[in-house]
Amino acid sequence: MIDEKKFAFITCVNSDYWYHECLLYLRHLNIPEGFDAEVIDIRDAKSMTSGYNEGMKSSDAKYKIYLHQDTFIVNKNLMADLLKIFSDETIGAVGVMGCVSLPKTGIWWDGLRTFGRVLHACEPESIVDSHAQEPKGAYQEVETIDGLFIATQYDLNWREDLFDGWHFYDISQCKEMQRAGYKVVVPNQRKDFWCVHCPTEKPLDPIYHKYQKIFLREYGAELNPEV
Repeated sequence: MIDEKKFAFITCVNSDYWYHECLLYLRHLNIPEGFDAEVIDIRDAKSMTSGYNEGMKSSDAKYKIYLHQDTFIVNKNLMADLLKIFSDETIGAVGVMGCVSLPKTGIWWDGLRTFGRVLHACEPESIVDSHAQEPKGAYQEVETIDGLFIATQYDLNWREDLFDGWHFYDISQCKEMQRAGYKVVVPNQRKDFWCVHCPTEKPLDPIYHKYQKIFLREYGAELNPEV
């Protein structure tokens, strides 16, 4: 049975240092009256999709937030804000950054119209407010969102049959939401950002392009790039 008054925060963990920081922020979030919240850490995951499937199946929470271990949620009213958005039952997933229409590359940040906001702290004393367009209303429907933060109100299997690594799992899940008839949206963050992300700067993993090809083979016919 699904518990409709419960949130689960699911994270694949390979660094206790980062996850400890992540938990510090989670413990300061306001839990709406009558609701419960749990945290689930997945260790030794073979891939992001397998880890997220494990976390999803281990929780009866209706509302699940999949986030990176180096993503810190600073919006203390996150859960209440998500409930407002998810009151529209056609919305399946919420992210903090994404694009309206995927380009033919399948890479969301190459899209012509990107929406959202994240504070990036990649290095000490180096903080960048990554601020794209803002929705005119409470949220903007998009084709895909970034995997640093994905909140859902419906459980759909993550495609570990296709994405057995650490890339394109997020974009794939957005397409699966749309195949199931649900919308994906980015909230209005004009007044303040929801998340701080502290990724380590590194070259693009060469295997990234392997999963790009897999993504385009599976979903390419469903893309309608803006030109």
